[in-house]
Amino acid sequence: MILTFELALTSYFIATILAVLDLIKGSKATSRGMTVFAIAGFIIHTVNIILRLLISGHMPTASLHEAASFFTWSIVLVFFIIEYRYEVGLMGSFVLPVVFILMLSSSVLPRQIRPLPVILQNSWLWFHTILAFVGEAALTVACGAGIMYLIQERHVKSKKLDGLFHRLPSLMVLDDINYRLITIGFPLLTLAIITGALWSEAIWGTYWRWDPKEVWSLITWLFYAIVLHARLTAGWHGRRTAILSVAGFIAILFTFFGVNLLLKSFHGFV
Repeated sequence: MILTFELALTSYFIATILAVLDLIKGSKATSRGMTVFAIAGFIIHTVNIILRLLISGHMPTASLHEAASFFTWSIVLVFFIIEYRYEVGLMGSFVLPVVFILMLSSSVLPRQIRPLPVILQNSWLWFHTILAFVGEAALTVACGAGIMYLIQERHVKSKKLDGLFHRLPSLMVLDDINYRLITIGFPLLTLAIITGALWSEAIWGTYWRWDPKEVWSLITWLFYAIVLHARLTAGWHGRRTAILSVAGFIAILFTFFGVNLLLKSFHGFV
């Protein structure tokens, strides 16, 4: 199990190096190499998660190491779906570095498999965590698309229509990717909060406890609700949505890491 994790981390590292090289000076070799190692890392990573599931007997998101690992896996999954749908080769240059950093963060966290507390031995754990992680993964990739939009917009405004400009998708395509990812991530995040509330009621007899994790999840949800509302009613799109996608990702990171490391929460890991 340790071997599969290290192999996945190594594959993501190589894919990230090739992704950066592809951004600096792209070629078919770097692009294909990035894709091959990213796929290899994802397959090995999937095996690692399955092994951990079989050994622990529960959804492998109970510890901070497991949660960071599964979050990383979810981001790669969403990335491949977007890559298949839109064929945006340079997307990997903006997503894979995040994947590697998160995977590296997971590698330095305690990896022991501990018994799951009885209070968490509930089918709600599966629904709640999968919805939350995949939803946040979609919003993370949206951040990557947002950064790409801002870079491409800068090329257009400066009229430097060479080099990276020709390799990045059009502003319209990037804006569409960003919007699609938010419309996927937001409903999943909504369902994650609903299932979390139902789980809380089943365990503690109350739907909401104003726990720091719950509060920051609600803040993040409200942030993206405002983004979607502004787009649909006020016509916000393009640069504004791109910037908000980056800001939203910062909120996601704090909700995921900051709350667990800095604040006392009932949503702490075992």
